[in-house]
Amino acid sequence: MKTQLLSALFVLSCALPGEVIAQVDLSRATYIGVEQWRDTVNSLPGVDRQIVSQDIGKLNLSVGIIHRRALTPGASGGRGRGGGAAASDCGVASGADSGARGIQHLHQTETYIIVSGAGTLVTGGSILNGRMSGPESIVTTTLNGPSCSGQIVGDVQKRDVVVGDIIIIPAGVPHGWANIPRHVDYLSVRPDPDRVLPSDYVHPSITVVR
Repeated sequence: MKTQLLSALFVLSCALPGEVIAQVDLSRATYIGVEQWRDTVNSLPGVDRQIVSQDIGKLNLSVGIIHRRALTPGASGGRGRGGGAAASDCGVASGADSGARGIQHLHQTETYIIVSGAGTLVTGGSILNGRMSGPESIVTTTLNGPSCSGQIVGDVQKRDVVVGDIIIIPAGVPHGWANIPRHVDYLSVRPDPDRVLPSDYVHPSITVVR
C-alpha cells in the first residue's frame, strides 16, 4: 500500500503545471527604472498605483507610487479608498477628530519615500466608524489587502514631510493627510508577510527586468 501511495504521489507531481511546483529564483534581482515608475505609472490617472508585487521567498513584496493633489486643512480627502465596502463597520465609535481622513491596513506595513511635493501626514489614533474595503475592491485585491477607512480620531502624530523623508507605518496604524499645499508624490514599499496580495503582479503599463 505504501509503495502504491508513493507511486501515485509521484505521478500527480509530474502532472502538475510547472508554475505550481516551481521554486522562486531568489538569485535574481528585479530592476524598475525611474522612467517606469515616475514617467509612466505616475503619469496615469488615479491616486495609488501598484507598480509591482512579487514573491521574494519568505514573504511577498510590493512597491506602489501614490500621487495626491492639493488638500486644504479640514477638507474631506486623505487616504479613504474603501469603495465597494462590505456591510460590516470597523474602528471605534468615538474620539477627538484629527482633521484627516485615513486608512488602516490590517496586514501590511508601508514605508513611504517622499519623491515630490510636501504635506502634513497624520499617523496613529483610530478610525472612526470606518468601513472595510470590499473583498473585490482594488484596495483589497491589489494594493494593501483588507483595510479600514474613515476619519482618524484620537492620539495622533502630525508631521510636515518633504522630499527625501522616509516614514515607516506599521500594519494596523491609521494614516492620512491633513494638508497638502500643492501635491505630494511618494513611493510605498509594502512587505506582505501574510501574502494577501498577488505574488506576480506588474503594472500593465510597464515591464520590469529580472
